[in-house]
Amino acid sequence: MTAVVTGLWYYPVKGCAGTPVTEAPLTPAGLRHDRSFVVVDGDGVTRTQRRHPRLAAVRPEITPDGDRLTLRAPGHEPVSVAVTTDGPTGPVDLFGTAFRGVDQGETAADWLCEVLGAHSRLARLPPDHHRVTDGLTPGTSGYADSCPIHLLSAATLDLLDRRLADRGEPPLPVDRFRPNIVVDGWPEPHTEDRVRHLTVGETELGYAKLAIRCAVTMVDQETGRRAGPEPLRTLAGYRRAAEGGVAFGAKFAVLRAGRVRLGDAVTAGTRHERAAP
Repeated sequence: MTAVVTGLWYYPVKGCAGTPVTEAPLTPAGLRHDRSFVVVDGDGVTRTQRRHPRLAAVRPEITPDGDRLTLRAPGHEPVSVAVTTDGPTGPVDLFGTAFRGVDQGETAADWLCEVLGAHSRLARLPPDHHRVTDGLTPGTSGYADSCPIHLLSAATLDLLDRRLADRGEPPLPVDRFRPNIVVDGWPEPHTEDRVRHLTVGETELGYAKLAIRCAVTMVDQETGRRAGPEPLRTLAGYRRAAEGGVAFGAKFAVLRAGRVRLGDAVTAGTRHERAAP
């Protein structure tokens, strides 16, 4: 069976709901518009689902040209704002690493404050954003936790669901893990941990590192409510990583940009060396 792409998502606002697509441009920083916005507090510290699970219920929609962003959440009127790319920048603290962001104004800020119940502002990547991500293959990304592409295989999720069933627990939807690309057709679970180079349609990816999972996997991505202790309880029984925590899925850097589509063939090849951007 040929491995193919069966799921494709980008996440315009870090921590908020993803946008499923049938095809998307893949840039050096990941799928176009992925994590190009971030919600911060008054000091510029990034808000995430770890402390604000309600973010999961915020559904962003960005126009293809990136000029307008609409935010929706249950129980609230949607808000639509013109995206500002060239205004003054403020601090963005992403897990202790300092970046900058272009503030998107009072309308978006007021709406987020109401939805999250906490002082919040919306910031966008500035034009001069520069970031080198870590891992075996270096790359770049926007406001993602680290590398630009999180890839998960269907076989990996199927194994987890079988182990959950052994505990009498229901299967989990793939959105709990917030992948960018889902691959079906690999017979062995966790193949994504072992490959070092992938051709995906007309693009290429280089393995960076394992995806270490956190409390976000216990948030129901439809309701924005914590629904733990799964999957972390079950994963802790068989997926403990040497780096600490539990691993599920893998992170990749972009070696060759292009377009990714559902149904694209995914081919593992020899390792591709490249310099950091």
